[in-house]
Amino acid sequence: MPIKVYKPTTNGRRNMSSLTYEEITRNKPEKRLTTRSNKSGGRNNQGKITVRHVGGGNKRKYRLIDFKRNKDNIPAKVASIEYDPNRSSNIALLHYADGEKRYIIAAKGLLVGALVMSGEKVDIKTGNSLPIKNIPVGTTIHNIEMRPGKGGQISRSAGSSAQILGREEKYILIRLQSGEVRKILSTCRATIGEVGNEEWELVNIGKAGRKRHMGIKPTVRGSVMNPNDHPHGGGEGRAPVGRKSPMTPWGKKARGLKTRKKNKSSNALIVRRRTK
Repeated sequence: MPIKVYKPTTNGRRNMSSLTYEEITRNKPEKRLTTRSNKSGGRNNQGKITVRHVGGGNKRKYRLIDFKRNKDNIPAKVASIEYDPNRSSNIALLHYADGEKRYIIAAKGLLVGALVMSGEKVDIKTGNSLPIKNIPVGTTIHNIEMRPGKGGQISRSAGSSAQILGREEKYILIRLQSGEVRKILSTCRATIGEVGNEEWELVNIGKAGRKRHMGIKPTVRGSVMNPNDHPHGGGEGRAPVGRKSPMTPWGKKARGLKTRKKNKSSNALIVRRRTK
C-alpha cells in the first residue's frame, strides 16, 4: 500500500502523509461483528487520572476479531479486506461454508476470494491456522498463541511476524521481530504468513490535531515544569537533570529499573533476550 504525501498548502499539511488504502474493499464493518467501545479518558472508577495522555479522540466501534481460529476443517472465503481503527493492521472478513462470519487479522498477500482454513493438518498457505508443531522450520508466522486455546497474542501488529527456528522436546523455538528467541508449547496455534499493512510505520502524523483525533493528549517534558511538579523541573534557563539518572514525575528511576514480577514472568522460556 503506497504512502500519499500532501502538498504543503498549510503548516499542518507540511510533511504530512497517509496511506492510500488501496487494499480496502469495504467501508462499513459487519454490523453483527461490532460492539460498543467505551472510553475511560485514562480515569479509574473514582474519576482520577491513572493513565496520562489519554482522552478525547474520534468515536469508534470495536471489531470482534477471531484470534483463536478454532473453527476447524471448515473452509472460509475472504469476503473483504477492511480498515480497523483499533489496530495498525487491516482485518479480513471470512464467510465460512456453514454461513458463519468472522474477522481475522489480514495477512500480507491475502486477497478477496482466497480460501483459508484452520485445523490440525491444513496446507501451509498464507492465512491458514494450525498448531506450531505441524509447521515446518523456517516458516514465517503471526498471531501466535502463548497458551493453547487462549488465542493469538504475539505478532499481531502491522508488518510483524516471527520465524520458527527449531524444536526442543515439547517446545518450539521462535525468533520474534525484536530479536528475542523464546520457547512456545508445540500445541499452541499460529497463522501462516506475516501481517499486512507494513507501510503503516512510515506514515508521518504531521500535526498535533491529528494525534488528538486518535485520543492521545500532549506529553509535556519534565524539564520545563516547576520543581514541585517534576524532579527535572526548576533552575534558571535550560538545566540538566541534575541527578544520577532520569526520574518519573513520582521520583522513581525512568531508565534501567526492573519492573518485571518474578512470580508471573516467563523468563524461563526466553532463550535469548532482545537486549544484550
